[in-house]
Amino acid sequence: MAPDQIFKRWVHVALVVFAISFVYFLYADLWMPVSTQSRVLHPVANISAKVNGQVNKVYINNNQSIQQGQLLFSLDKEPYKIAVDKAKLALESVAQTNHQLDAAIIAAQAMVKVSEANVDELKIEVERVERLIKSNMVSRQLYDKTMSNYQSALAQVEASKADVLKLKTQRGDAGSDNLLLRQARNNLQNAELQLSYTDVRSEVSGRITNLQLQPGKYAQAGTPVAAIVLKQGDIVADFREKSLSNVKIGNKASIIFDAFPGQVFDGKIIAIDAGIKDGQLNADGSLADPVNSDRWVRDAQYMRTHITITDKPALLDMMPSGARATVQLHPGEGLTHWLGNVQAYIISIIHYVY
Repeated sequence: MAPDQIFKRWVHVALVVFAISFVYFLYADLWMPVSTQSRVLHPVANISAKVNGQVNKVYINNNQSIQQGQLLFSLDKEPYKIAVDKAKLALESVAQTNHQLDAAIIAAQAMVKVSEANVDELKIEVERVERLIKSNMVSRQLYDKTMSNYQSALAQVEASKADVLKLKTQRGDAGSDNLLLRQARNNLQNAELQLSYTDVRSEVSGRITNLQLQPGKYAQAGTPVAAIVLKQGDIVADFREKSLSNVKIGNKASIIFDAFPGQVFDGKIIAIDAGIKDGQLNADGSLADPVNSDRWVRDAQYMRTHITITDKPALLDMMPSGARATVQLHPGEGLTHWLGNVQAYIISIIHYVY
């Protein structure tokens, strides 16, 4: 065979291979989509103190498994112990003040009785002077003086009653319902609660990671000082919009972890995100900002899917957060599903190389 014929044959073969590959690529992108932009993500709980203070002791180590309620670290308790003692003294002071007010109320009530007795005595004196003045046996001046004393005594009774009311108002309710006592008890409970917050405990179970906390560090309330990675793992995979056109929640998937080359794990789609950050609109009063691009072919938009492992679900919880993976979706059945499995297996073998 002439060299020209051989070259022509190889050109035809190359064109056929290219055409088959091109068709296969288009078909696979729709019915056997693959994403290398996949990773394992775990929820991360930030650990922070609820009160300010200097770290006294750290009870955990880096990468240690943590159980809910476990003591993580403690803060200097002295300032909060002083606050508790101060609140206790304030409670005792309120109780003592109430006892003093009770005594003052009793004394004021006694003064009311004394004033009322004085009024009764002066009333009798006024009646006697009125009878005598009608007989011109006493002077008008004595009558006026007696009447003035009687009016003063009546006013003194009202003043004594007002003092009693004032003291009772200041004293408040008797017993545990007393306002001052309730305020003092609330202050004490708050001080004790603040003291309990100096022992920082975990609200979740997981694994501590990247621990940098050391005794002597000043912890501010609400500022994260450690992180706990929870066990509930989630595989997120980003696919082009076109690749998801035939994909539905519940479709099967093949998962290849970089950490386990040569192994393919079965999974399924559990969720497809409703949008991405670029599609979020904020009502900030600004005008529209159209995207300008001079590219003839723009970049494809990627959407996020969530995958779970079905054959070894416990493996997902053991994987570190951020572990890379490749995800092969299987929206089709029959030959398409078989080709997808072959494609996933080939990818798993390639992971031995990189």
